Amino acid sequence: MEETEDMKKKKKKQVAQNPSQRRVAPSLEVKLAAISISLNVRLRSSDMPVSMQDHALRYTRSLVDTSPDAARPNPSHIARELKKEFDSVYGPAWHCVVGTSFGTFVTHSPGGFVYFSIDSLSVLLFKTEVKLVRE
Repeated sequence: MEETEDMKKKKKKQVAQNPSQRRVAPSLEVKLAAISISLNVRLRSSDMPVSMQDHALRYTRSLVDTSPDAARPNPSHIARELKKEFDSVYGPAWHCVVGTSFGTFVTHSPGGFVYFSIDSLSVLLFKTEVKLVRE
């Protein structure tokens, strides 16, 4: 099949757009990787802007580090505080699960999901949409 002029132009346009997109993504990935390494956090999965991931990782690290019993941070306390922080900064309907062993299957709002581990704890933070029910 022979390429038409339109197909060639479209291909050139796609190639021209890709280099700039590649420059943005790696720099964000590198920044996030550096943050993770500096905080000794392992990012496992995410659908969240880098700035929000940064906030979640740093805030959780501060909660773990300031735990009264540094050897055994309280997962319920961390989950409650992280949820309250994200509700106040990014709006309601955040949910947080923190522990050493759990299984989940959740539906989340676009751009509102992160799963990471910090020391021996795993952290799942996600947002759901809230709609008012009117009768």
